[in-house]
Amino acid sequence: MANVAAVFHWPPSEVLAMEIEELAMWSDLAVQRWNTMNRVE
Repeated sequence: MANVAAVFHWPPSEVLAMEIEELAMWSDLAVQRWNTMNRVE
């Protein structure tokens, strides 16, 4: 949950309102974005 809030700059209230499936989707996207921004291979 913290990775989603940190990468997308969303407040915890937005993340807490998500269903687990939606949170998992955004978590995967957050990891991809972080890896791209930090050139992790």
